Amino acid sequence: MRKQSGAIVCPSCRKLIDVREPRCPHCGRSAPGLFGYGPGLTRILGTVDVVRILAGACIFLYVVALLLDLRGALSPRSWMGILAPSGRALTTLGMTGGFAWAKGHYWTLLSAIYLHGGLLHVAFNVLWIRDLGPAVEEIYGPGRAFLLFVGAGAGGFLASNLLSGAPTVGASGAIFGLLAALIVHGRRAGRSLLSSQILRWAGILFLMGFLFPGVNNLAHLGGFAAGWLIALLFQGGTTHEGPLTTVAAILAAVASVGAIALSVATHP
Repeated sequence: MRKQSGAIVCPSCRKLIDVREPRCPHCGRSAPGLFGYGPGLTRILGTVDVVRILAGACIFLYVVALLLDLRGALSPRSWMGILAPSGRALTTLGMTGGFAWAKGHYWTLLSAIYLHGGLLHVAFNVLWIRDLGPAVEEIYGPGRAFLLFVGAGAGGFLASNLLSGAPTVGASGAIFGLLAALIVHGRRAGRSLLSSQILRWAGILFLMGFLFPGVNNLAHLGGFAAGWLIALLFQGGTTHEGPLTTVAAILAAVASVGAIALSVATHP
């Protein structure tokens, strides 16, 4: 996996340099080859279907939540609660909110992204992930697309917990972050029509949140703001990802899995 000789392309200036260079001689980037591990890590991430993984994780954890308390899931409280995991099951897997923070379970900002409160909830969000994800991945690259999703989702729940504290789950804050990232790219690329169209989608989705009970509009706003800020940090909006981005994406994935495991381990 480690490349100890030969040339690599600097992820910043896209010029050929020796893999052993501690600093790019052209642009000054530190450790452009990540001490020889960068090319292998980037190649591994390039084979990963981020959209399929995100959608699959949401569906898998939804099914797990149903099975943890099947009796509760089969007792719908309303038409919106068809096949809805019980609060007990969602808390076990890492639902976030003021109650979780009171226990010091701050990691639920990550675990709650992949949990959903009902069949319609998970179906709606998975459809949006599959619609928006490929475009974001094509523009920003797989590593940055994953970081956008996780960062926006956590940012949305951070806003919700600070301003409301209501128990909450779902990937909708992360989805609003993907919408924001597409708007940022459209503005950078001079595609005002695309930016305006996506902004209208975001506005319609946000307004729809007031029409249905139990929708966390604070998480939507927080996710949109976080996605916008993160997209601004990813200057250029190209698919040229450096090894540090790859490492950050892997760490975010490990942190997400760890957050769910920690929630299960600490549940009474």
